[in-house]
Amino acid sequence: MSDIQRPHGKTYAVQYGERQLEFYWRARDADRHKARIHVYPNGLVEVETPQETTLAEAKEALLKRARWVTRHLSDIEARRAAVLERQYVSGETVFYLGRRYTLKVIPSSAEQHVKMLRGQVRVTTRDTAPAVVKARLTGWYRERGREVFLRRLQAVSDRLSWVEGLPSWSIRVMKTQWGSCSPSGAIILNPHLVKTPTGCIDYVILHELCHLKEHNHSAGFYRLLKQAMPNWEDVKMRLDGLSELYLNE
Repeated sequence: MSDIQRPHGKTYAVQYGERQLEFYWRARDADRHKARIHVYPNGLVEVETPQETTLAEAKEALLKRARWVTRHLSDIEARRAAVLERQYVSGETVFYLGRRYTLKVIPSSAEQHVKMLRGQVRVTTRDTAPAVVKARLTGWYRERGREVFLRRLQAVSDRLSWVEGLPSWSIRVMKTQWGSCSPSGAIILNPHLVKTPTGCIDYVILHELCHLKEHNHSAGFYRLLKQAMPNWEDVKMRLDGLSELYLNE
């Protein structure tokens, strides 16, 4: 499961100055002895510790990194404040494969299409109402996603010894995940993912393909991920850092 916003585990809280830090806590099959702290794009915090760790020790680990955590939370809050609600009018910024494009809405009584041209994503439509423009743009992202995801699935799958042939896959909008892998091995990808850089798409696909062999987030899962993409943590950090922009509708 490639989460956009929601980590796994039970929720707890610690007090840091005047701020209460709520966090998810989960144990892992440890091949490391240190706690790992994650700050997710929506401001949720996860503390991941070895199996034998107590709750008091997990809280202590978080408090040791509390300054770092609160700095990240402040950055997230600032990004949210800077992201304006979309109006779906000419001049707005839209994304495709990590690049910024200018939205151009073109009234037309005849043509109905969405095209990229000279740094613009042009929506030509009879009805220029924001809801209609949004629907046409959403459909275009789905079409593009099918093409791009198929290419990247083939490319990533070919590198993995445990993947035989192209796995079953589909596209579905998900509020809290970039992708998922069902117990039967069917992969689902979020169409918003096509807005992100190719490296981020590959990371999400790789994450789900690793679940074909390791069905949880065990140490074995992360070893597979590391072998296939040594810099996966940097790529994930990049994706998380821009999620507010990519998911803004």
